[in-house]
Amino acid sequence: MAAHAAKHLIVGGGIIGCSIAYHLAKSGEKDIVLLEKASLTEGATWHAAGLVGQLRSSRNTTRMLKRSVAMYDALEAETGMAFDWKKVGSLRLAATRERLLEAQRLATMARSFDLEMEIITPAEAKELFPYIDADGLEGAAFIPSDGHVDPASLCQAIAAGARNRGAQIRQGVKVTDFEITGRRITRVMTSEGDYEAENVILAAGMWSRELADKLGVTVPACAVEHQYIVTEPLPNPDLVKGLPTLRDPERLVYYKPDAGGRLVIGGYEEGTLPFGDKGIPGEFVRQLLPDNLDRFAPLAEMAGEVTPVVNEVGIRQVINGPIPYSADGDFVMGWAPELDNLMLSTGFLYGIAAGGGAGEMIAEWILDGRPSLDLWPLDVRRFSPHHATRAFMYPRAVEHYAHHYKMRYPGQEAETARELRLSPLYDRLKDHGAVYGSKNGWERPLWFAPGGVEPVDQLAFVDPGWQKYAAEEHKAVREGVALIDQSSFAKFELFGKGALEALQHMAVSNMDKPVGSVIYTQLCNETGGIEADLTITRLGEDRFYIVTGSGFGVHDSDWIRRALPKDGSVHLIDVTSGRAVINICGPKARDVLQAVSENDLSNAAFPFGTGQDIIVGAAHVQAVRIGYVGELGWELHVPTEFARHVYDCLWQAGQAHGIRDVGYRAIESLRLEKGYLYWSADITPDYTPVEAGLGFRVHLKSKGDYTGRAVLEKQKADGTGKKLCTFACDDKLPTTGGETILKDGATVSLAASAGYGHTVGKTIILGYLPTDISGETEFELELFGERHAIRRVEGPLYDPANERLKA
Repeated sequence: MAAHAAKHLIVGGGIIGCSIAYHLAKSGEKDIVLLEKASLTEGATWHAAGLVGQLRSSRNTTRMLKRSVAMYDALEAETGMAFDWKKVGSLRLAATRERLLEAQRLATMARSFDLEMEIITPAEAKELFPYIDADGLEGAAFIPSDGHVDPASLCQAIAAGARNRGAQIRQGVKVTDFEITGRRITRVMTSEGDYEAENVILAAGMWSRELADKLGVTVPACAVEHQYIVTEPLPNPDLVKGLPTLRDPERLVYYKPDAGGRLVIGGYEEGTLPFGDKGIPGEFVRQLLPDNLDRFAPLAEMAGEVTPVVNEVGIRQVINGPIPYSADGDFVMGWAPELDNLMLSTGFLYGIAAGGGAGEMIAEWILDGRPSLDLWPLDVRRFSPHHATRAFMYPRAVEHYAHHYKMRYPGQEAETARELRLSPLYDRLKDHGAVYGSKNGWERPLWFAPGGVEPVDQLAFVDPGWQKYAAEEHKAVREGVALIDQSSFAKFELFGKGALEALQHMAVSNMDKPVGSVIYTQLCNETGGIEADLTITRLGEDRFYIVTGSGFGVHDSDWIRRALPKDGSVHLIDVTSGRAVINICGPKARDVLQAVSENDLSNAAFPFGTGQDIIVGAAHVQAVRIGYVGELGWELHVPTEFARHVYDCLWQAGQAHGIRDVGYRAIESLRLEKGYLYWSADITPDYTPVEAGLGFRVHLKSKGDYTGRAVLEKQKADGTGKKLCTFACDDKLPTTGGETILKDGATVSLAASAGYGHTVGKTIILGYLPTDISGETEFELELFGERHAIRRVEGPLYDPANERLKA
């Protein structure tokens, strides 16, 4: 029997799958088939609470959710189907001073994301939602363009829109298996025969991981139990109709007006249960789980404090259904790195709010190779294989779930599933007072607690306790000598007879430099957007050593692999585990390193921007004279088993020079003073190297064509519409990035990165400005609702001539 054929085969008929079908069809695509094993909406969509909120901590995620709202605004007129879309706004209560600070911080971010959000008084909040008890409230935040919707009707309307444009939606068809040839899915087996498809899109919610397992693909998406109650009708049912949605994060609850004058009340309790951790039981179609009122009771009690009326009306229904989740509580989107034609779109905790925009982004990703918004915070490549294991994913999901509304201070770390990836120096540094954070499973020192200080992170919105200790570490790097454990760097070797040619085609810089050269470069996409920001050492004619950030290894290696020739002439291997990295830096670094090395480390013998094999103690190490802190220094890439020996040699030799351990919080302030950029914040696929001030890395005369060259060449010749600028303020401001930058009262940008430079004694902010105002100097920064004068300055603020680096 001949296989069915489809260009785009979507697996899963919830809101996400239907929205992808709709947006592909709207883009003019043909041969779109959506397969749903039961009926549309019958996974998690039908029992979703239906809140549509837009503000998230990432600007582009917020923009994506704004696109959902724009779609819902227009969909009823397009399809003729009503879905009870009520754009009544959302109210977020601030029950404590800290919560008001949090709300003010969110409002500042919303402004920078171009989303209207206002801080209002307790009395104004009560006017909008008369059932709340405003006593003791500090204030509230209101977003007028949020709302709520009936999820099942919305999904049916989106499906109708997709059908009207030619997409086929087949219900009662179950995917059973796949056939893979090379790196492509060539056949999808189903209960109604086989399908051949150009692209397979997995939007199967909590079933995605089980289906991906058949493909050998890592999908860190799962499900957890989520409960909400529906009350009996309130005393004044007409009043309920026009209420905004309500969140009281301090008391962990949310509210949505429901039909017949009732309220839906849900929340995020401690100790929810994972669902499907031992496999999803049976077909699980339109099923709910037994309610657990014991677990919900604390939330019901807190709801009684927020809205005392619920103590007087009964509970009509308790809904306990599994909702999709992921290893970090955010969505799992993008091309699966293991295969060439599998697109993932799963793990949607708030799928109703995201549905419209996510479908649009996935359609763009499939058709254009990337979405029009950089969605790194949602990209599947932010995960490593350990994230999808049961031992990691479920404990972390349960923890994130319980923390959904809890106070999250800047820099707060997860507590479950820790101590997975340990540097050989882990115990040494712990003995030295290291306060550890976690990045991609690696334990990394954030800062070091001196004797007598408990090694526990000290967090706050304003003036966190850790800052004074990180300031001392910062000073040690600038004035003395320090050691930084950077073993968590992702490290790769690229080799083979076509290695140089492949890199030349990917990188913006000329890679044909002498063996031993260390080249800082960017890999760009066709539009010139920065896909990777790397340091590459040439080890031999056909051999290169690539170093990138701890969290970017899967992303960057996937980008490189997809660009490599298919003839097997070039190989990329991950060597992260084979090398520990000890960074020795500071003006006294040479004195300490020379004391334990047999090699000549003078400036003439070992210049900046080069790498050599040297001996430290009894170990042969690859030393690279480069760094991210702006001082004389070497990154020592040490065979893992020698790492402790090398560290101990340096530590002993450094005692006479006051050597110190330094953590990642100090690195942040050091790199801001130098204007060094961080991929995913200051540079992303939304920006080009020319816009980011990295035009000096973009080589045109010394090499031929490469990806993005045409755009970059034009920008170098004609200029750009925006450019990355540095701003400074003499006051120490509690910035963390995402704050709003204003000119004459109007929003002009947001802080990509921000922090305090302890050496220069200024708050430093990086942000993109439209070129036509990039020559201006006077601006303002909005922070917790207050405005502060900032000045645009010519960066970097510290050692602009690089004399310290090249000492």
